[in-house]
Amino acid sequence: MLSEKLELALNEQITFEFYSSYTYLAMAAFCESSDLSGFANFFRVQAKEELDHATKLYDYVFQKGGTVILGEIAKPKEKYDSMLDVFETGLNHEREVTKRFYNLADIASEEREHATMSFLRWFIDEQVEEEDNFHSILKKVRRCEGNPAALYLLDDELAARVYTPLNNTNN
Repeated sequence: MLSEKLELALNEQITFEFYSSYTYLAMAAFCESSDLSGFANFFRVQAKEELDHATKLYDYVFQKGGTVILGEIAKPKEKYDSMLDVFETGLNHEREVTKRFYNLADIASEEREHATMSFLRWFIDEQVEEEDNFHSILKKVRRCEGNPAALYLLDDELAARVYTPLNNTNN
């Protein structure tokens, strides 16, 4: 059974994951309107992954006998100055997600809620990958500044990203 504090924090994270999906979908729309469909694909895949994360948390709360209460989802930013701005914003967002999962892990640890600590390990490990992915692409975007041909090559690279749904038996 989850404590009230931990259940509330997990519910807040579920809502934040839905907000993350919404944010990445808004970034995809910005990219699409900038004629960068590969970048848009990257963010559409990212949006789907965030929905998976929200669902994984949602299912866990019920598994532990808790109640899911969805919060209000804020309107995401819709205009950016450049692809550099988009990826800097994305990296900062992922860092915020990491911070939130660390906070959840701290609560679970303080409460000696071992099952939740084990469950959250997957998300913490996932965040290492998420931050690295954004950081890597951000470095490439920086190198493309002032070079539209390089930006379109990167757009082609990002068009190849494929969504892979979570396999709940392994995750």
